[in-house]
Amino acid sequence: MTQGAATDDHYPSPPPSSARRVLGHAVTRIEDLPLVTGYGRYAGDINFAHQLHMRIVRSNKAHGKIISIDASAATKMPGVVAVWTNDDIADLSPIDFRADKNATGIREFRQPALANTYVRYIGDPVAAVFAEDPYVAEDAAEQVVLEIEELPVVVSASDPPGEFEPGRSSEAIVLHHSFGDIDAAFRNAHAVIELDLKTGRHSGVPLETRGAIGVYDAAKDLLELHGAAKIPHRNRETLCRMLNRGPSSLHVHESHVGGGFGIRGELYPEDLLVLVAAMRFKRPVKWIEDRHEHLMCANQGREQRHLARIAVDKDGRILGIEDEIFHDQGAYIRTHGVNVPNRTMCMMTGAYHVPAYWAKARVRLTNKTPAATYRAPGRYESTFVRSRLMDAVAAKLGLDPVEVRRRNLITADQLPYVIAFNEPGVEELEFDSGDYPALLEKALKAFRWDELQADMKHRRAAGELVGAGIAIFMEESGRGPSDNAKIKVDPDGAVELITGGASLGQGFETSMAQICAEALGVDYRRVRVIHGQTDLIDHGIGAHAARATVLTGGAVHVTATMVRAKAIEFAAELLQTPAAELDIVDGTVMRRGDEGGPSISLGDIAKRIAPGSKLLRGRDPQLAAHGWYNTDHTVFPYGVHLAVVRVDRETGKIAVERFMVAYDVGRAVNPLLIEGQLVGGCVQGLGGALSEEFVYDETGEPLSATLADYLMPTLHEVPDVEVLLTEDAPSPHHPLGLKGAGEGGINGAGGVIASAIDDALGMPGAITRLPVTPQRVRELLRKTAQQ
Repeated sequence: MTQGAATDDHYPSPPPSSARRVLGHAVTRIEDLPLVTGYGRYAGDINFAHQLHMRIVRSNKAHGKIISIDASAATKMPGVVAVWTNDDIADLSPIDFRADKNATGIREFRQPALANTYVRYIGDPVAAVFAEDPYVAEDAAEQVVLEIEELPVVVSASDPPGEFEPGRSSEAIVLHHSFGDIDAAFRNAHAVIELDLKTGRHSGVPLETRGAIGVYDAAKDLLELHGAAKIPHRNRETLCRMLNRGPSSLHVHESHVGGGFGIRGELYPEDLLVLVAAMRFKRPVKWIEDRHEHLMCANQGREQRHLARIAVDKDGRILGIEDEIFHDQGAYIRTHGVNVPNRTMCMMTGAYHVPAYWAKARVRLTNKTPAATYRAPGRYESTFVRSRLMDAVAAKLGLDPVEVRRRNLITADQLPYVIAFNEPGVEELEFDSGDYPALLEKALKAFRWDELQADMKHRRAAGELVGAGIAIFMEESGRGPSDNAKIKVDPDGAVELITGGASLGQGFETSMAQICAEALGVDYRRVRVIHGQTDLIDHGIGAHAARATVLTGGAVHVTATMVRAKAIEFAAELLQTPAAELDIVDGTVMRRGDEGGPSISLGDIAKRIAPGSKLLRGRDPQLAAHGWYNTDHTVFPYGVHLAVVRVDRETGKIAVERFMVAYDVGRAVNPLLIEGQLVGGCVQGLGGALSEEFVYDETGEPLSATLADYLMPTLHEVPDVEVLLTEDAPSPHHPLGLKGAGEGGINGAGGVIASAIDDALGMPGAITRLPVTPQRVRELLRKTAQQ
């Protein structure tokens, strides 16, 4: 198999979609047939002979010291094989971080697989029951008696830090990001505005809950984890480190996945426990999470308080931004380390030219479910804060909110735009390509902004509370450093593509097939995409942080180009035609522009170069290649959200009448799939902006542990989302000009909804907290009426 690598440089602008065969076109998805015909295979569908079932006994106290765990009644139940506590796995490492760079100063806050001495949130795993039947395991878990001495409960990251436990502060770490002369910016300001803002605690709620199946083959000393998602290869690396095993002795297998959104596919205690149990019992061990567990135990996110300040000149141009962030981490620091507060600070200035910036993030522990990444981590939060600041500047100086944004946007001639932070080890940002003001104008025109203002004026005169808002944001995607792919053409002309990517329902297989087909010159429907199997390819980036299309797609493009070159090289010999004159069309090599002339199919080439062929002359006996795509760059898509809302005076309910996502994706692989990603993200963003919130009482009791209390938006609450997809700024750092699209729909939702509600209420700066629930709106209206 031919091997090679490509390292990105400054690539020329790729051709538009109209000049391509399949890339950039809204072709039909290839992965859906088993899903819509009942043949999908999710974690719950995976079973092995003689498997055991695991059920977790969870803490019913938010904070306490474990006095005793009495499992005697449970162990006597027929069908129960064992009940474990931390004593049974005392030599096991806590759940480790994905990257060592995330670990500095925070290792002591990692979560053990089963609670050791202390419990720190309601739902904290304390014991694991293993039984022959899942219902027996559940019944037995209810018989385990916990004696816990309660300790003081911390539920607010805004409270002054104290002793979380003996010898452990509630402030895990303090992080900093800064550039420019912030003191001079505020000293020379015409106006300084201060805001106290909060983003509510919410998270992804995928249709499929978590699941894990551990299998151990003692004869081969081979361990397998089934039901993985998102980052199979990176999880294998972490598990091998924790279990002291070599990578070849642990295989991780992804099945169909019913949604991810950043929280599925991370390593949790249950993933580790099924593997250890499979090795000890020499039997497969299966665990499936129920919805109540998911809402108590899966990663939550977003909860931050921002004490933000902005300094501007008399024309509303930004001189500096300052922000002190109180990040509610929950009870432990999980696999992401402190990525979320870091990304919040990193992306705070967005698409605006900000000469000076200073931010401090106080990462604090509370007795809540641990927090980690959720779609657009840090960016959803920072865009809300930044949008509130821009609206406040407009109100303070009597300027139009759109004009304030327009005056501060980075212009096309300033790109590439580099933000270099003062702190050692903090990566600089290089905004690669774009025209942010141009997208703003396109979005306003498509939304009919000026006509909308006139219409709303008439409606307000008739007594309606209606308003419009805007939020502008930057995204980041395709962060390296590397990914790879393997491609092989079979003798029948079918193409096998093996990647280290992962599919979470985003259309990964179709996108990769399109990229492969475009470079190789075949029908994309003849490309079989294999992913999420660590035994078939040694490295993979998975699907997180909008990497899949950009990074894995880059690797597929490189590899397909290698196979194409190899096919043309052999075809040139077989057809006695110079290689430069050959092209591949619909899987057949022919002279360019001579469809009736001599030709040979890729399948026939694969047959002709089988082992023993005289054509080989030392070359590989396969029409195949293994390629790598390496990059030092991140690419930066960008977007504008626009919304119209109506407020019900009596109930405080917010109706979102219109919502537009304008987004520049560089070059689109499949516009239909991108639109689906943007609309889906928008709906999740509306949930976080208006209704979704994990609420805890003063004792740390979760009050949103059912879907009756955790209020997700339904079709009734969601408008027909308008999408304006542009391809004006292909990335010069990618061979196809691609940028990611997975998080552009959610990024600005909180900011734009807050802006629109302010406008509807006629109360600049009224919205300082998400979600904007009817109860909170009614309180605002009540206070206004009293004044």
